[in-house]
Amino acid sequence: MRYILRRIASAIPLLFGLVTVTFIIVHLAPGDPTALFIDRDADPSYAQNLKTALGLDQPLHIQYFRWLKQVATGDFGFSFTKNAPVSDLLAEAVPRTLLLSGSALAVNFLMGIAIGIFTALRRGTRFDRWVNTIALFMYSMPEFWLGLMLIFAFSLAIPIFPASGCKSPLAEYLPWYEYILDVLQHLVLPVVVLGVASAAATARYVRGSMLDVIQQDYIRTARAKGLGEISVIGKHALRNALIPVVTLFGLSFPFLLGGAVIVETVFAWPGMGKMTVDAIFTRDYPMIIATTLVSGTMVIAGNLLADILYALIDPRIRLGGEG
Repeated sequence: MRYILRRIASAIPLLFGLVTVTFIIVHLAPGDPTALFIDRDADPSYAQNLKTALGLDQPLHIQYFRWLKQVATGDFGFSFTKNAPVSDLLAEAVPRTLLLSGSALAVNFLMGIAIGIFTALRRGTRFDRWVNTIALFMYSMPEFWLGLMLIFAFSLAIPIFPASGCKSPLAEYLPWYEYILDVLQHLVLPVVVLGVASAAATARYVRGSMLDVIQQDYIRTARAKGLGEISVIGKHALRNALIPVVTLFGLSFPFLLGGAVIVETVFAWPGMGKMTVDAIFTRDYPMIIATTLVSGTMVIAGNLLADILYALIDPRIRLGGEG
């Protein structure tokens, strides 16, 4: 428990530095957010009045400390373009991003671990060579290109899955089971892009870890004692082979969040990634800073979860050097 509290305490300065740098960069970037709302031929006083209403006429340090005071009370401000509280917009977008990234993470590790184990046990066979070739091909494909190809193949040429959005326009009026099915249909293609491509890298990682473990002396001893292959692999080899994979879990979550920015844009998935891209193009300062803070919190939480799982899988490891 003390280890978790120490990690959370150390994450606070990191998040503080992240949002501070982001705040300064977005405000010093060239351009004027009010130019998106006011015609060039309009009276200049209109632009000045709008800046005053948005608080953009104040010095940068005044804007910064005012923003910190708002965040301390749980207020992320008002979105310039959505004309709504940023907290309300995040409350809608974050669960959608977590649904997409969480589903992709599950597909990533379920497929990656299974394929990695099978290829390690069939090392040097034709199956092993073909799977490694396909895995390398999948891992090398850009996410935006793979997403566009899937839309063309399975939304246009063969209309099986929806091409965009997270649900149909009238999905709220469907029975609950049809509503869930509708969301799952919209989820398939984005999850394939995020999860399957990542599973290719995970499979190669698990394969290498498994090959290293099954060559250890205790595995040969277990086989010499007459234990079945399922018991040897499942009970002795797999648990030790998965220890390094936990580290990969902590790194995969921020990778998926970064990939979600591209995938959500390609598939028009109304999550935090697409919201961030839209905010950058419209210079929506409160939205950019808020999404940066939430993303940083998610990344740190993912790494903390990986450390905890690392200790649970290997009892020899104690959090924070305790024990």
